[in-house]
Amino acid sequence: MDRQLSDISSGRLYIVSTPIGNVEDITLRAIRILGEVDLIAAEDTRHTARLLAYHHINTALISCHDYNERERAAGLIEKMKQGASVALVSDAGTPSVSDPGYVLVREAIASGISAIPIPGVSAAITALSVSGLPTDAFVFIGFLSKQKTKRSGQIESLKREEKTVIIYESPHRVVALIEEILNIAGDRQAAFAREMTKTYEEFIRGRLSEILENLKARAAIKGECVLIVGGCDKESSGVSPELITQEIQTRLRSGERVSEISKDISKQYALPKKLIYEEALTLQNRNGAN
Repeated sequence: MDRQLSDISSGRLYIVSTPIGNVEDITLRAIRILGEVDLIAAEDTRHTARLLAYHHINTALISCHDYNERERAAGLIEKMKQGASVALVSDAGTPSVSDPGYVLVREAIASGISAIPIPGVSAAITALSVSGLPTDAFVFIGFLSKQKTKRSGQIESLKREEKTVIIYESPHRVVALIEEILNIAGDRQAAFAREMTKTYEEFIRGRLSEILENLKARAAIKGECVLIVGGCDKESSGVSPELITQEIQTRLRSGERVSEISKDISKQYALPKKLIYEEALTLQNRNGAN
């Protein structure tokens, strides 16, 4: 069991949240801590140097990122054991939340060093707060796996997730992400956010299909993206397979194309488009054989 007291006098590790865009989105306490510590461990020292310069802070910087965190942790912990105070920051938001920092925090705690949170901005909570989707219970996934099979498995689990889901994605992959969620988990209510707190801040709310249509019409998408996906609809998930089959059959007999049927029914019942498409194709082939 780990018990932490606030009056420990030895070296400390401060986990400091920094702005996700607007440099003014930082707490007074964070500014004070960054100015008082002996050393700041930063994901990108050049990026953090600009923030420090804006707030007239001259504390020394050292890099601590995904590629050197394990080796850097040992040296930083040794400094803190000798009484030094260290602040950990990422490029934006809260360190170790889909950012470097977890290893250093874990090793510091294991070494008996006090880890103190200096709360502030988090892109996930910022986007969730204005999504218009339920906030009483939510799941934060961060970045999905880049490995196709694992990524599909993660999205597959969303089919049964009733809580609101928060996902991070890069601008050049977000369209593919939405397409995959739409095909596997259905046409959920969702919200898309990019460039939050910056000049070109943007929010799009609606069905996944509507957000996808909006984004696909653009020549390019810029800025880090947050996608908020509503949980599965209990009423929609309770729709009987017989009802869906009957509706598909009716529309096939009227001469509608499989692609149109799957698009409309998946949107109507918030069901996976891929699932409806495969069922419609099977029924069409069966009808043709009779």
